[in-house]
Amino acid sequence: MSMKRAVVLLSGGLDSATVLALAHEQGFACHALSLRYGQRHGAELDAAVRVAAALGAVGHEIVDLDLARFGGSALTDSALQVPTDGAQGGIPATYVPARNTVMLALALSWAEALGAHDLFYGANAVDYSGYPDCRPAYVEAFERLANLATRDGVEGRPFRVHAPIIALSKADIIAAGARLGVDYAMTVSCYQADSQGRACGVCDACRIRAAGFAAAGVADPTRYQQP
Repeated sequence: MSMKRAVVLLSGGLDSATVLALAHEQGFACHALSLRYGQRHGAELDAAVRVAAALGAVGHEIVDLDLARFGGSALTDSALQVPTDGAQGGIPATYVPARNTVMLALALSWAEALGAHDLFYGANAVDYSGYPDCRPAYVEAFERLANLATRDGVEGRPFRVHAPIIALSKADIIAAGARLGVDYAMTVSCYQADSQGRACGVCDACRIRAAGFAAAGVADPTRYQQP
């Protein structure tokens, strides 16, 4: 019997690598989708290539879509600084306008072309930076949209949007990935990694990642830039 197909959004970071491993464990033939969207560095896409190969993706597409033309985020506009003070309150400057909606729309398009009806992405509503497109209500809303906006959806072949780590702490995510043999040394989570993929150690993504490894009791394999 052939495996069910799924499209998995893969950034090259810790969360999406874990989601790919979880989808594979559930028996899906995983087609990984990454986007070169004008983010500050390409190290995470290099990581995505490594992760897709290591975790058994049957296909991996990297799509160019220049959201930097619009700006509005510290990840796509070099004039804006990536926050490094760990300050809380409000949606941070690293929020990219409608990024997950854009990415999931592309994943949906590819999935329908493939005959796949399952989309996976690494939304997390516990240890995250306050992004509105990482909440359960958003996941549910996009799934409804997917089934209203597609031929397969209206003809009775519904889509499902999976967010398997949405209710997990970062420590729980790391524990799940470790159980599945994910080598987190392959991944890049830093918002401002250098060309070699080394992390800054001070941005929100680095802080949350480091705290997660400590809480999970797992050695942190992250390579950091020299001070």
